[in-house]
Amino acid sequence: MLTAIFEQSSLFLQQLVNGITLGSIYALIAVGYTMVYGVIQLINFAHGEIYMLGAFLGFSLLSGFFGFGLPFGLAVAVSVVVCALAGVLLDIVAYRPLRRAPRLAALITAIGMSIFLQNLALLIWGGQIQSFPQHTIPPFLGEPALLLGDVVVSWLQVVILTTAIFLMLALHLIVHYSRIGRAMRAIAQDKTAASLMGVDVDRVVSYTFALGSGLGGAAGILVGLYYNAVYPTMGYFAGIKAFAAAVLGGIGSIPGAILGGGILGLAEVFGGGYISSSYSNGIAYAVMILVILVKPTGLFGRQQRDKA
Repeated sequence: MLTAIFEQSSLFLQQLVNGITLGSIYALIAVGYTMVYGVIQLINFAHGEIYMLGAFLGFSLLSGFFGFGLPFGLAVAVSVVVCALAGVLLDIVAYRPLRRAPRLAALITAIGMSIFLQNLALLIWGGQIQSFPQHTIPPFLGEPALLLGDVVVSWLQVVILTTAIFLMLALHLIVHYSRIGRAMRAIAQDKTAASLMGVDVDRVVSYTFALGSGLGGAAGILVGLYYNAVYPTMGYFAGIKAFAAAVLGGIGSIPGAILGGGILGLAEVFGGGYISSSYSNGIAYAVMILVILVKPTGLFGRQQRDKA
C-alpha cells in the first residue's frame, strides 16, 4: 500500500516537473502572439514558423550545416537575433501594407506566410527529422540536477525554466519601464491618439514583432534541445497550442499568456500521463474550451467595447 502511494506521488511530481517545463515553453511562444495582438489586433499565425526557424538555426549553427559551427552560447544568441530580424521583416513585407485593410485580409496573409515559411524550411533543410549532434551540446545538460527518489530534474529542464523566467522578467521590464514599452502600451490603448502624440506606430510595431519573434526563436531552440528533434512542421502544432494558451489567458494580456501556457502544459502532460498520450492534445484543448465557456475573455482578458 505504501509502495503504491509512493509510486503515485513520484509519478505526480515527475509529471508536474515535465508540465512546468513544457508550459514555460508554451508561455514564451504565447507571449509573442499576445504582444502582437495587443498592439495591432493581428493574429500572427506565422509566429509558429518563427519558432521553427529558431530551432533550425540553432541546429544549423551548432552542427555546421552552413559550413561552419559556432560555440553553443553564440549559436543560441545569433539564432534569437536572426529570429527577431525575421519577425521585423515579416511585419514589413506581409503586414505593414495591410495596416488599414480589413482584418480578414491580414489573417489570410498570416496563414499564407505560415505555409510559405514551412515550405521554405522544407526546401532548405529537407523533410527529415534533424537531431543535434551530441558533441555540440554541453554534456551537463543531460545530467540530473536534482534527484528526489524516482523524480528526476535534469539540468536541461532547469535551464529551460530559468531561461523562460529570465526572458519573461526582461520583457516585463521593457514593457512597463522603457520608453518603447510605454509607446507599445499607448498604441494598444489608442493607436490614433498615440500617432497624434508623435509615436512612430510602424517603428513600435516592428519592435513588438522583434521582441515576440526573439522569444519564439528562443523557445524553438529550447524545444529542439529538449526533444532533440527539429523538423519543418514543428511550428504548426506548437503555434496552435501557444495560440490556445494566449486565448486561455486572455488574448492581449502578457500575464495571461504566461499563465495560459503553464496551464496548457500541465494539462497536456497530466492528461498524457494519467489517461493516454493519444489524448494529451485533446485534454489540453478541453481545458481551454471549459475556461472560455465560463469566462469568454480568458482568465486575464477584459471585455472590450467598440468605440462609436
